[in-house]
Amino acid sequence: MTQNPNSIHARDVASHLHPFTNLDAHGQTGPHIFQRGEGVYVIDDEGKRYIEGLSGLWCASLGFSEKRLVKAATKQMEALPFYHNFAHKAVEPAIELADFLVKNAPVPMSKVFFTNSGSEANDTQVKIVWYYNNILGRPEKKKIIARHGAYHGITVAAASLTGMQYAHNGFDVPINNILHTDCPHFYHYGQEGESEDQYATRLAANLEDLIQTEGPETIAAFIAEPFLGAGGVIEPPKGYYRKIQPILEKHDILFIVDEVISGFYRTGDRYATQTYQLKPDLITMAKQLSAAYQPIGAVMMNQKVYDVLEEGSRKFGLFGTGFTYSGHPVPAAVALETQMIYQDMDIGTHVKTVAKTFQKRLHALADHPLVGETRGLGLIGAVELVKDKEQRLNFDPAQKVAPFVSARATEHGLIVRPLLNDSIAFCPPLIINEAQINDIFDAFEKALEDGTSYVAGL
Repeated sequence: MTQNPNSIHARDVASHLHPFTNLDAHGQTGPHIFQRGEGVYVIDDEGKRYIEGLSGLWCASLGFSEKRLVKAATKQMEALPFYHNFAHKAVEPAIELADFLVKNAPVPMSKVFFTNSGSEANDTQVKIVWYYNNILGRPEKKKIIARHGAYHGITVAAASLTGMQYAHNGFDVPINNILHTDCPHFYHYGQEGESEDQYATRLAANLEDLIQTEGPETIAAFIAEPFLGAGGVIEPPKGYYRKIQPILEKHDILFIVDEVISGFYRTGDRYATQTYQLKPDLITMAKQLSAAYQPIGAVMMNQKVYDVLEEGSRKFGLFGTGFTYSGHPVPAAVALETQMIYQDMDIGTHVKTVAKTFQKRLHALADHPLVGETRGLGLIGAVELVKDKEQRLNFDPAQKVAPFVSARATEHGLIVRPLLNDSIAFCPPLIINEAQINDIFDAFEKALEDGTSYVAGL
């Protein structure tokens, strides 16, 4: 049957260029259109309801129908729908939000610079690091070390930091001065007979070797997610940061912690910086900052960094970077109200309570014949599907095993996301309850059984 060319599905294929989508396949399949949300559920244009097991894109922490956030946006739009923060001008929501973030920072911080996304925030981190060293008279100290398997965004600079090939293919990135060190995934890269602590020691030694090879005087910063998010929800080996951070301090290398996915109670703590006892100079945030109800990101910096930026204005006058919508009053008002809701709900305590059920159900999947590894903390996790459990051997990517299982989960009323190495991620809204967590894993177990039949036919 020929599809009506005026239907919303046909018009999407005709005119809408989708991000992170196989464009050729989209022309054949068309879109799956969603129309509304209720709590942890989203409803499509055919009226079918799904648990959103990834909070959209790791971000809808308060679900899809929080009226307080709608009211905060409406109130601000009625009062002042837009004004900028350039040239000494300011809006109250941005001031209040920055003040809240600094006062509630996981380590002493000084200033907040607002962006519109995590990608923009990490792009800004690169500019700040380069500017910082120029002002200090160290023009050669510009290289930034990221990690293979990391995701830091998709602007030119942020995509360069991202350590996954799909972000580089065809785009002429990474740019100069971006380096990558080991992916800290013990399951795949730990050597036979090596403990997690020994593996962490080896990774720290490799980082030190990279710094020495490039020249410590050329290394400006090291950026890391507390745990790899879009790279597969991979926790670092035990002792990793305890061994890494002294190396950075020894060589005067700024430490950027990317909290875009991990920040705002995903682990149960306000920041995963607290969970892992990190000591960053700069922090990147977005996503759950506003519970995804409005686009906003931020860079938070300590006094050491800010003092140098201030010195730059004595030299150049204008601090010449920013965005039209930096500190836009509507996203700022929504983000501030999001923080108030977190406090009113004592969301950290809630996460730590329901995470026990989440992690129990997640790790119980390790016994399934298709599952090589389960991993997670707080209300985030992943399973990795493998062809051979003993050899830790992945399927051929062309067989699309994780995409098949994820698609079957959707048929069973659950939205999850396939990642690299046939990993499938879970990151439900923080407001989820134990019954809904059980519904997630009941649906996913059905999808795994469908996957067993699919694999048997390969």
